[in-house]
Amino acid sequence: MKRVFSVLMVLIAWVAVADAQMKWNQAYQQYIDQYKDIAIEQMMKYRIPASITLAQGVFESGAGKSMLTRKGNNHFGIKCHGWGGRSVYYDDDRPNECFRAYDNAYESYEDHSKFLVSGQRYRNLFKLRTTDYKGWARGLKAAGYATNPQYASKLIGIIELYNLQQYDRATGYDHFHVRHTKDRSVNGYLHPIYNFNDNYYIKVRRGDTFRSISKEVGISYRKLAKYNERPKTDILYEGEVVYLKKKRKRAPKKYKGYLHVVKPGDSMYSISQTYGIQLKYLYRMNRLSPYYEIKVGDRLKVR
Repeated sequence: MKRVFSVLMVLIAWVAVADAQMKWNQAYQQYIDQYKDIAIEQMMKYRIPASITLAQGVFESGAGKSMLTRKGNNHFGIKCHGWGGRSVYYDDDRPNECFRAYDNAYESYEDHSKFLVSGQRYRNLFKLRTTDYKGWARGLKAAGYATNPQYASKLIGIIELYNLQQYDRATGYDHFHVRHTKDRSVNGYLHPIYNFNDNYYIKVRRGDTFRSISKEVGISYRKLAKYNERPKTDILYEGEVVYLKKKRKRAPKKYKGYLHVVKPGDSMYSISQTYGIQLKYLYRMNRLSPYYEIKVGDRLKVR
């Protein structure tokens, strides 16, 4: 009977561990897509694994949705500790603790790197290879970066679930995205920048125009209109996608063999924007005349 009870307890424990395993979610993936280039840039400057920077950023900031991130653009939960810049206050280990605040996300990433590089307690981490994400995760916990006893396993879990270790072997990054993240302030009214099909885009808000978006992202409104195959004076509607670079010739690889089924309200242009394809190539790959009017139920190649 005692043996049966022991086996039962082991099974219960195993089920509890399995239930506690992380599950993929879209918010984490969007955060990773948005900040991976900055993490790679920081790795090349400071020798901190990009996977570790991303895992800490997404975990500490709640995928960019935490109060510290929203009010102070603090993605890594770094407290003031003699900080001379702007700050925000938040209940953490103790009530009303002081946390560093930044003007944009890039400043937070840069300060995180400098915080680790200059901190005596983290110096042994820099003896590890940048591909040793497990050693870095355990070393951060051992050095006291966080009080959560599961901190190292949380970071490792995030890295492996989202395949962040691939970025530790990166040899380059998208300078365009890094530059524009540097220039963006903490003001909550700015548009989030999303990544899709080797491009970046924002979603239109009420009242947006190519000119107003141009001022925010630092790209000529004429270029923005051209990238999106629209007249520069066109009216933009809430929820539309505006790409920040020239669209591609075909959809991402995951759409190989996929057929888009035309729904009510679809147009060739709206489909081209959905998949980040230049309109002329959408017509060409489907062997359609530019004058063809699509019908509900039509099936279109996007790659």
